Amino acid sequence: MKLPVYSAKGAKLKPIAVDDQVFAIKPNLAVVHQAFVAQRANQRAGSASTKTRSEVRGSTAKIRVQKGTGRARAGPASAPQRRGGGVAFGPKPRSYRQALPKRMKRLAIRSMLSGKVADGRLVVVKELALENPRTKDMVSVLANLGIERSALIVTGEPDRNVHVSARNIPKTKVLPAAYLNVVDMLSHRVLVMTVAAVRRCEALWGGDRAGQRRPKTSVAVGGQEASQDA
Repeated sequence: MKLPVYSAKGAKLKPIAVDDQVFAIKPNLAVVHQAFVAQRANQRAGSASTKTRSEVRGSTAKIRVQKGTGRARAGPASAPQRRGGGVAFGPKPRSYRQALPKRMKRLAIRSMLSGKVADGRLVVVKELALENPRTKDMVSVLANLGIERSALIVTGEPDRNVHVSARNIPKTKVLPAAYLNVVDMLSHRVLVMTVAAVRRCEALWGGDRAGQRRPKTSVAVGGQEASQDA
């Protein structure tokens, strides 16, 4: 398929042909959801910590004798039901990390890119050549492209001038193509990509890598060779 290309001033240029396996597949929403949940879970610190009744500082003696007072029996002041006591079943430091196969990550990214194209929310710009970091210049570029809401700008390689020019613009973020992810694409309405970023995405997730499987090795079984995944 072909995608229209625009200049930084908003002029329409010659379209470019792109890899259908990256920009024209049927989005797999289940994989996109799983990749989103896994990425958000991996961002959790998991450092919440509370003290149990054995860790609270203070005496472990009963606050009063058990019999003879006519009152209910009571344990130490560190009991969970008392103010200042320990916490029952409270959080402890843990990892929330969720493993996600590489093939699923690639499929999720390709699904998001294809979804942006299908929704008309992918804008390809020839280049973003900023001589000096200046927010005003980036605001003009976005206005020329007709972008009024949140935008994720993707460059082929890390570009400091583009990053510094866009970091003060609300709801705008800059990423190199290699760091493209599901959460950022879902968090921004419009995806702005340079031609170099498009080619970088094709190199990372297109072609043979789109359906790449583990290589098979031959194993001798009963004098005959049988193939299995490595």
